[in-house]
Amino acid sequence: MKRRSYRLSKVGSLNNLNLVTEEINSPGENEVTIEIKAIGLNFADVFTIAGLYKASPKENFIPGLEFSGVIIDKGKNVADFEINDKVMGSVKFGSYTSHLNLDQRYIIKLPDDWTLEEGASFIVQALTAYYALVPLGSITKNQTVLIHSAAGGVGIYANRIAKKFSAFTIGTIGNPSKSDLLRSEGYDEIIVRNGDFKNQLAKSLNGRKLDLVLDAVGGKVQKDSFDLLNTTGRMVAYGLSQFASNSSRPNYIKLALRFITMPRYQTLTLIESNKSILGFNLIWLYERVDLLKSMLHEIESLNLQKPYIGKIFDFDHLIDAVKVFQSGNTIGKVVVKNY
Repeated sequence: MKRRSYRLSKVGSLNNLNLVTEEINSPGENEVTIEIKAIGLNFADVFTIAGLYKASPKENFIPGLEFSGVIIDKGKNVADFEINDKVMGSVKFGSYTSHLNLDQRYIIKLPDDWTLEEGASFIVQALTAYYALVPLGSITKNQTVLIHSAAGGVGIYANRIAKKFSAFTIGTIGNPSKSDLLRSEGYDEIIVRNGDFKNQLAKSLNGRKLDLVLDAVGGKVQKDSFDLLNTTGRMVAYGLSQFASNSSRPNYIKLALRFITMPRYQTLTLIESNKSILGFNLIWLYERVDLLKSMLHEIESLNLQKPYIGKIFDFDHLIDAVKVFQSGNTIGKVVVKNY
């Protein structure tokens, strides 16, 4: 069988991502073949293509972490899924394609009242937000939580989950045009980040103790957030958007300068301040299927709203979708559909 795939010949430039037609094998005995109907974009995709993502291959591979679609074939050991089942799932690279063979452990059935686009917008965002807040952040009732990149897919779900713990949430954004979305999502305070961020945050706290920070920005914003953390507070870092590029190829001189000036934290400082910094990358949990499935069940019990989708592109315009996404001007989830 033939499939159409966006294959990256070599990391380092979006110009190396090309749409090709290639053969796909029959599914293995524990696999299903999925006709991909929607693909969710993530910042990890941008860093993968740029060659800044340590977990990814370096050449001749298909990027992409999440998808939804329809099962069109299955292996002999697959009992929980049937042909024509609509599913959503995650893959350790490979979703930028029209068809995918994947182990059945990495898919779940699409809820009956969800669209395929919504199915491609949930798993990575919800797992990232939940893992940051609950297992790592140890969130408890009525805490104050600062969420950077608050209008993105992870930020939206982080706020929704935090609200289940009656948290006071402060969301930060880089563009004031995203403020209305944050208000509709129920953030208690909104900060449009500028050069005076530390004072902005102090004003938004208004005497509250800052218990938990979810950071995907980095740089001075991260350091200012850490400085205002309460004793026993935790910062959970899961991204560094300051290293993202708006062009097809990264500016390595700018990246080097940002790397040199990025915050460093001394062990003695952490001990004396009684604060914690935790970092994680969801891709390193990919092999721990039981943990991921258990977290998905816990997320399901929270009865969260459907994903918020900001933009939808056609499959033939996937590269345009990546360019728009990496600009940082989108809200919610950016999805590529293939039907």
